[in-house]
Amino acid sequence: MKHTLFAVSPLAKAIAFGLVLAPASVFAQEANTPSDEEVEKIEVTGSLGSLPGQDVEAVFGFGKSILETPRSASTISSEQMERFNVSDIDELVAFAPGTFTQSFFGVAGSLDVRGNPGEAYFRGMKRLDNPGNYPTPIGASSRIDIVRGPASPIYGPSKIGGYLNFNPKSARASSGQYLDAPTGAMSYTHGTWDKSIVTAEVGGPASIAGKEMGYYVYGEVENSGSYYENSATDQSILQASFNIDLTDNLRVEFGGMYHKYDGNQVAGWNRLTQELVDNGTYITGTAQPLDTDGDGSISHEEYGAVNLAGNSFFYVPAASFTDSEATELMALENVGTTTLSGSQTLVAADDQLVNEANTFYFDVIYYADSWEIKNQFFYDGYDNINENAYGFSQFHDSWVIEDKVVFSTEYETNSLLAQFQVSPSIRYTDFLHGDDFTYEYFNRRDLTMPSSALDRRLLATRSGMNYDNYDEGNYLDLGFAAMTDLTWDFGLNIVLGLRYDTIDIESTSREDLKLPAEQIVAGSTTPITEEETVDGVSWNTSISYTTPWGLIPYITVAEQATLVAGQGAEITVGQLNNADGSGAFDTSDLFEYGIKGSFLDDSLYFALSVYEQERTDYNSQAIVTNATTHNEGVELELRWVVNENLVVSAGYTNVEVINLTARENGSQFGFLGLEDLTGLEDPSLVLGGNVIGLNLVGEGTSNPKAKKAGIPDNIYTLTATYDFQNGFASSVSIIDADEAPSGFSGSVMLPAYTLVNAGLSYQTEQWDINFTVKNLTDERYFRANFPDLFGSQIVLPELPRHFNVKFGYKF
Repeated sequence: MKHTLFAVSPLAKAIAFGLVLAPASVFAQEANTPSDEEVEKIEVTGSLGSLPGQDVEAVFGFGKSILETPRSASTISSEQMERFNVSDIDELVAFAPGTFTQSFFGVAGSLDVRGNPGEAYFRGMKRLDNPGNYPTPIGASSRIDIVRGPASPIYGPSKIGGYLNFNPKSARASSGQYLDAPTGAMSYTHGTWDKSIVTAEVGGPASIAGKEMGYYVYGEVENSGSYYENSATDQSILQASFNIDLTDNLRVEFGGMYHKYDGNQVAGWNRLTQELVDNGTYITGTAQPLDTDGDGSISHEEYGAVNLAGNSFFYVPAASFTDSEATELMALENVGTTTLSGSQTLVAADDQLVNEANTFYFDVIYYADSWEIKNQFFYDGYDNINENAYGFSQFHDSWVIEDKVVFSTEYETNSLLAQFQVSPSIRYTDFLHGDDFTYEYFNRRDLTMPSSALDRRLLATRSGMNYDNYDEGNYLDLGFAAMTDLTWDFGLNIVLGLRYDTIDIESTSREDLKLPAEQIVAGSTTPITEEETVDGVSWNTSISYTTPWGLIPYITVAEQATLVAGQGAEITVGQLNNADGSGAFDTSDLFEYGIKGSFLDDSLYFALSVYEQERTDYNSQAIVTNATTHNEGVELELRWVVNENLVVSAGYTNVEVINLTARENGSQFGFLGLEDLTGLEDPSLVLGGNVIGLNLVGEGTSNPKAKKAGIPDNIYTLTATYDFQNGFASSVSIIDADEAPSGFSGSVMLPAYTLVNAGLSYQTEQWDINFTVKNLTDERYFRANFPDLFGSQIVLPELPRHFNVKFGYKF
């Protein structure tokens, strides 16, 4: 990989942003320097767990703090999430630079990290992919670690962007066993659009067979409405954890989580134009009827009998489409315009997204002399159904089992602390996945009217046939990793890691359940099975130096294996045994350097990182879950406990993501929007159909560098909370984002915005109340929806001003 210096402008902004805050903070601190006793009080009662002093195993597994870790990472405590009333992972952007989430049809399943879909880990074990299968619950977490860039070798194959590690509240069971009596809490949250959430949690000591143990149980039930019409959320979460000391040197930790979600995806606005984004002006009109048998839905056969793509069917460039290319049935009837509300989106009354997830773990930790031996057993599975009337459905029934043994030891001399880890692991994934997207028409429905037979398609998940993909299979990953952490007393630290994985993959495509056109391509109407074994090496080298004056510069170079799986953890037949070398396995390169520091009696922390990372094979791409990209960026984070009253944080992100496959091919396939069709004079002529083609890349095009859409170049964040020391506390968070293109072509631009959330809370020894206003200034803003593929046709209008109030009781 070519390692380049970044443009001065973003880096200068980042440094300037930090320098503006840092001197001010130092001056303020010196003006009222606390005593040693007060400093201790600040650390205990004022920080809300925001400072990076706690050991975090989510990066390298050695229990280093975020300050000591030679990687860009952040941690967000439950105290921070409670004070700022954080309700989903999209709001974590305010606390962690390098994160920003495009819309995955309105479902907060995965946080984008460094411009790519991130992964989710549970206590350091990787969960099944969840790009938008269900909203990832965060209320049950005691801490969330966000690691930017691919995982270290100890964790196995991972994506290039980064990951979130959820530490469950039930992890408190390790301290619960020392409580004199049970402790717990209950809460009720009410908010705009009939938001209603009840939680309860309890933890404490117990005994079993004469052995002392700790436990923690958390439950949550939500029954809420939504800003978006025809949308609602019902979900239940039950999480439990137990910790038992069997002997002085043998401990077991086990527990799990059950999560049932019932809601729907939100595609957002259709018939997208710049005028719609800027002023809300929407083109109305009804599509012409195609339901010839009168059953209330348009079948694949009924769609297949007509031409709704244009006379040439495929357009390169988009400007080559003119009025004369439109077929008669593509035109709308009763055409007009209106002003559209953000709540009027592409959701039908019977759309559904239902997911049932089960997670279980059982760890055995044994201490023998200078060794720690930890066996981690992990299970994660989900059963998912996703149906949308405009023409998309899918299901997953997938699960994974992993068992990992970590042998850890350390050796210390007068000048060196050497830590070692050796870890064999086995991970087995079983998948069953089907999806249906041919004849996916976003624009046929007039959003001022309910969904009807004019736009409602018969879905494969209901008919049991006409799937685009129907895959079942499994893959077995045998891995072996070794890592070492070497720390010298003069400040030098070196972290080295090496891993080897071999993966046996078997996949079967059920051609008998697929569309006739897909059967023709496959040349078969019977199931097709492929098998392949892939393997690869991952490695990591990190060097850091703790200076006498508190600064820690570092550099990390790494190569990490990645498995290119789909939305339901599936690997398709088409990814196996390909002559061009493309397939299900690839590697990612990371080059990162930065500097961290802790000052003012460890009450002020900052971190600045510069990185370049890349997926190496542009042929091995899953555009939804694991695209081939080249990423460059700058990240700055600052956290400061000013005194026992005031805690502030600030962040800056500059990122550029290049789609390598599009750059190599000179084009990117996409659904073409009205602003792409510059040769079209009457937009109503095409909105009953779908024009597809290629967005060209290169000099003279609207996207010469093949930049990924939907991601602001620069994001600034600021949070502050003030404790009045009389029970009252206030909080405010600000996210300021640049404008960004809605789709790959850049023909529609989403405006820059500043999002402000503010809250006021009151707490006694047992009771508390937190009132929060989200989007305080009622900012009008949008998020790109599947930008590289659909971003020119649809966009998600975000929530206007709304409030939440949470009542809590502790015992």
